[in-house]
Amino acid sequence: MGIIIKPIVTEKMTLLTEKRNVYGFRVAPEANKIQIKKAVEELYSVTVLDVNTTNYSGKRKSRFTKAGVIAGKTASFKKAMITLADGEVIDFYSNI
Repeated sequence: MGIIIKPIVTEKMTLLTEKRNVYGFRVAPEANKIQIKKAVEELYSVTVLDVNTTNYSGKRKSRFTKAGVIAGKTASFKKAMITLADGEVIDFYSNI
């Protein structure tokens, strides 16, 4: 399994991309910032200036149904915010 799992494409990330040239990725939990930087540079052929990471823990969720209470947990994941050099762009939709 690779270091980069998938890009995060939401309204908030799109605004960050337009304002500050920051892209978000869901990455492997054991990956460090140096590995993430190398993986993004190799995959998208861009120059990475900065990498910020955040670990999200899974949350407990429950809902009430006719069959009773259903309990579960959301998955834990690690998110990386990648800042690119000026003029660099990542196009997520070019491979479709």
